Amino acid sequence: MITPNFKKFNIEPYKPGKSKVKNLKKVIKLSANESALGMSSKAKRIISNKNQNLDKYPDGKSRNLRKAISKVYKCNSEKIICGAGSDEVIQMICQLFLNPKDEVVIPEYSFLMYRIYSKIVGAKVVLARESNFRVSVKEILKKITKKTKVVFIANPNNPTGTYLTKKELLNLRKILNKKILLVIDDAYAEYMKNKDYSSGLDLFKNKNNVFILRTFSKIFGLASLRVGWGYGSKKIVDALNMIKPPFNINGVAQLAAIESLKDKKFINKSVRHNLFYAKKIKKFLETYNIFSNSVSANFLLLNFEKCRYSANYLNEKLKKKGIILRSTEDGYHIKNKLRLTIGSKKENFKFMNVIKQVLKK
Repeated sequence: MITPNFKKFNIEPYKPGKSKVKNLKKVIKLSANESALGMSSKAKRIISNKNQNLDKYPDGKSRNLRKAISKVYKCNSEKIICGAGSDEVIQMICQLFLNPKDEVVIPEYSFLMYRIYSKIVGAKVVLARESNFRVSVKEILKKITKKTKVVFIANPNNPTGTYLTKKELLNLRKILNKKILLVIDDAYAEYMKNKDYSSGLDLFKNKNNVFILRTFSKIFGLASLRVGWGYGSKKIVDALNMIKPPFNINGVAQLAAIESLKDKKFINKSVRHNLFYAKKIKKFLETYNIFSNSVSANFLLLNFEKCRYSANYLNEKLKKKGIILRSTEDGYHIKNKLRLTIGSKKENFKFMNVIKQVLKK
């Protein structure tokens, strides 16, 4: 039998954080930057409601969800587009803006889907060097050419946990050619309490050449339901709606996201939990000469350069104890580092206790 010819892509596929360990039934997954506290009880009630009309198509325009988002984030619902995770919105942005041979500038260590979706549509991905695992505005500007159409930035950045300040972001948009779309991924914005930080949404709400990405997968704990959204000029959003799949967000996911937005108590609790344990774990690991970025999002990039043990050694030891971290060699090609998600109280203490056993002084 003959298989019809199809496109060949020179792409390294995305490898998600591992969730299983061979021969172990119970594992602690600290590899995917998921919510430490799960989801809001309000969202759980919606999901467990047996009276959902699952035999009917959901609202293809996510009207009520967009209305709820606009109320919480004080923005225009007509300038919001919802996606099956922010991944889908990234994909649509690439489809809308990029042609073969166009160029996209991305920091060298950044969320892998920016480069994957860019390459799928035939664009050339140009990586801008980082300075000590921190996005460099100077290096991004060096890479801009007449072919540059889009610049992608996650702020704070994944997997490094570093971030650009409000001043740096404003400066980048000011110097960058006005015809280039600046895409700012605010995936971890809710966790950020750093005084010199402002989210892309807060800074560029009324800019037509900036597009903002947001997700319900992190602090809201709806990772499995796949809900994300984008915010930009109405002209861009109207164009995205023309290429958007018709019923891309299921009805239960839309309702759960709406309820999650209402639960401010849960969100504040999640932020406090993250700050407390991120600081605690960071300080604890420093006693073993394992250093990391300043506390920002809900994860730490662990640096083993000054530790007497390597990242791979510790990673394997942790796996045998049923604790999974993210190896940054997969996809990112960052050696001797591990990315650690801040977990629940129980998970965090189990992690620290295993570290004590493995890295005895």
